[in-house]
Amino acid sequence: MSDQPSEASNPPNASDASQASSAPETFPQAEGEGAAARDTASVLSEAPAAVKPEVLVAGGAGPLPAPADPQARQQRRRAGPHQGNPWQPGPKTPRPLSLLRPTAPAPVRAATLWAVLATALLSSLLLGDGVGPNLLIVALPAALAAFFAAKAVGRRPRPWTLTWAVGGLALLSVPALRDAGWPTFFAVVSAIALGSLALHGSRSWLGVLAGSVGLFDSIVPGLQWGWRGLRDRADGHRGRWGAALRTTAVAAVLLIVFGALFASADAAFADLLGNLTPDASVGEGPWRFFLFLLGLAGALAAAYTAAAPVRWDGLTVRPGKPRGRVEWALPLIVLNLLFAAFIALQLTVLFGGYGKVLTETGPTRSEYARQGFWQLLWATLLTLLVIALALRWAPRGGKRDRTLVRSVLGTLCVLTLVVVASALRRMDLYVDEYGLTRLRISVAAVELWLGVVMVLILGAGVFGARILPRAVAVSAAVGVLAFGLLSPDAVIAEQNVQRHRQDKPIDIAYLRGLSADAVPALNTLPEPLRSCALQEIQSTLDGSDPPWYATSWGEARARGILEKRSAVVDGRGCFDRGSGSERDANREDDSYDPY
Repeated sequence: MSDQPSEASNPPNASDASQASSAPETFPQAEGEGAAARDTASVLSEAPAAVKPEVLVAGGAGPLPAPADPQARQQRRRAGPHQGNPWQPGPKTPRPLSLLRPTAPAPVRAATLWAVLATALLSSLLLGDGVGPNLLIVALPAALAAFFAAKAVGRRPRPWTLTWAVGGLALLSVPALRDAGWPTFFAVVSAIALGSLALHGSRSWLGVLAGSVGLFDSIVPGLQWGWRGLRDRADGHRGRWGAALRTTAVAAVLLIVFGALFASADAAFADLLGNLTPDASVGEGPWRFFLFLLGLAGALAAAYTAAAPVRWDGLTVRPGKPRGRVEWALPLIVLNLLFAAFIALQLTVLFGGYGKVLTETGPTRSEYARQGFWQLLWATLLTLLVIALALRWAPRGGKRDRTLVRSVLGTLCVLTLVVVASALRRMDLYVDEYGLTRLRISVAAVELWLGVVMVLILGAGVFGARILPRAVAVSAAVGVLAFGLLSPDAVIAEQNVQRHRQDKPIDIAYLRGLSADAVPALNTLPEPLRSCALQEIQSTLDGSDPPWYATSWGEARARGILEKRSAVVDGRGCFDRGSGSERDANREDDSYDPY
């Protein structure tokens, strides 16, 4: 679906309005917006020749003179939205909230209804047994419903639309590949956000933030739109609906009767049929019905958004009052000096002076490894807030002001990147002392992503901020996808097993609580540690038998490994989780930290 047209940083003049009137409109135009355009055009057409044309700005901002020189206007277009502020898109004309919402789309078409119905049925049949490849299976007809609805109103897919859509589907591959629930949760939430962005086509900061959750705004209107379309079609084609219902009923009866006969005649066919068909019982009726409604509402919301997207890019925040150069720059320069002083002391650690720091400052190896990471993480987050506020009140007088903003904030970003490197080095020392855990790998991934955001901000200061909001969103989605595909539980298990081979302590009580993704690494431990580590995972796998569509590749691989080499657990050498005995048995020094 096409992205929403960007708001120009300068209001169009009369010639632009005449050109725009001949261009095709991709999105449905609100009636109020069209009326405002007609009123403005009539005022311009009736203005005397001696009076320069002006464009009335919505929201009471007053008239702004349009540039009379066509070359000057073209230069301003080429300059891009970062001309006034090197890190932010140009200011937008504020719009009333009512103009953000389009008029109701045309009645829903049959292709969209069939795709919505397929989504609802697949949700009811496949999602009740867990998550796995079934999420991708359900997402495909929902995406088709949105495509048919967008095609019906003339919306065309564009590069950013395809980027969001492909990214969302790629994120849904994480639950198909990994058994761990926590990266799966982040991947599914991110996939929904990218799907919503694909349907809305947002590009500004507020547009990207609101557009990522804007799909939920279309749930109720989508249900109403689908019901009206279904009712209108039923009234006009009663004979066709009756024939379709009769055909479906006859086909279902034939499948049930002959499928049961063939299953009873051949055990292999019965096993194949049992693996392919969903395992649904009468007792699960309410749960399956809820999943049907969930799939129906989600697919209709996606189709309705594709047909009538909300223009979230119309949400604007008034720019702050520009400050004087000294008033604005002096606090930031002081902050840069503080960062530089801190970094000068950190360079000894970054370049191998770890032993020197311990000798001069006095902390033990474990104390220094635990020290400072969280403070540096918060420093990075607060720096992003400082940059956002500084851009809001940055001086905007001309070329000198732009140079000042780039110099001061660019220096702050570069220094913050060194702080990010220092924080990651601290976490590396921490992990080397105590081993890797879910919390440690998660916060390290967040810190690494913040460093990527800093690099993107630096690039926006040089090349312009036109795509900065979408670039940050893409970086977040890529980070979540890479985190899921990396299989954090497998990395945690592998790192701890490697430490055990180096005669370092290992926390078996923690490792046995990991998911099935950790089985390949834990399976290489010597006995009895191997049996202790795999005991809980094997018990979980033995207690469940999900169908193929709810089984991840990681779980299937773990089952195969455990079947080939059975984990013999007789109680000897294993300790109750949380008792502390296991940690005591593997402790080598007093620096062992369970965090």
